[in-house]
Amino acid sequence: MELAFLQLAATAYLVSALAFGAHVLWSVERAASAGPLLLGLGFLVHGVSIAWRTVDSGLVTVVGFAEGLSFFAWLVAGAWLVAQRRYSLSVIGAVVSPLAFALTLAAVILYTGGRAVPAQLMGPWLPVHVSLAFLGNAVFALAFAVSVIYLVQENALKSHRAGSVLNRLPSLEQLDRVNFTCLAWGFPLLTLGIMTGGLWAVADSGHFWSGEPREIFSVVLWVLYAGLLQLRFTRGLRGRRASLATMLGFAILVLAYLAVNVLPVAGRHGGGVLS
Repeated sequence: MELAFLQLAATAYLVSALAFGAHVLWSVERAASAGPLLLGLGFLVHGVSIAWRTVDSGLVTVVGFAEGLSFFAWLVAGAWLVAQRRYSLSVIGAVVSPLAFALTLAAVILYTGGRAVPAQLMGPWLPVHVSLAFLGNAVFALAFAVSVIYLVQENALKSHRAGSVLNRLPSLEQLDRVNFTCLAWGFPLLTLGIMTGGLWAVADSGHFWSGEPREIFSVVLWVLYAGLLQLRFTRGLRGRRASLATMLGFAILVLAYLAVNVLPVAGRHGGGVLS
């Protein structure tokens, strides 16, 4: 049943992406409400799939590549739903829904059934560390989506294509503010994810740092996003450059995640042991 619900979620995300596309590109008014509704439905069905796995194992588990992709997609969709209630930026769903679909589809393809949690990963630190780390990544994914829409809006304005598409896009100022808000939330979540991972390592092995590639990548990402926030605070970095920097940071995040899970890397994070 876990896989069946996951497949239903992927289908809902796909249809949601088509609805968002129809609304933004071709002004199909019925699709304006269908896109968010379907994305929300996908989030709920996806949550059932994750809850099914959680009940089977006894705790929130993300110990494999497919589970990590699924959990990440679910949190990305959830982050959009929260932001939508606060900022009414429905059009961001035109980027979020395809991203959620791609991640969920990959999880379906790579699904290998229920997987026992290794004994060394059992305990309260697993759900805390994983939830914080993935939630931070999901908020950065939302910042990426906002940045994509910012560049689309800016390029359309510069090329003087102020047609019906632009009428459905938020202002550049609003998009820039939301981008900054996402970074301001994602960074402390990333920090807490790193800290809880280190505390877990201390409790398990007595060492905060083991030098695993995943730990190194996390520190690199922390420095990158810290620098981006610092530039926004002190140098007034905003607009196109801030959006491009945000997209670069997310690209590095994705590449690092794939490298750790695909390559034969040693350690508790290597090869999808703990995504």
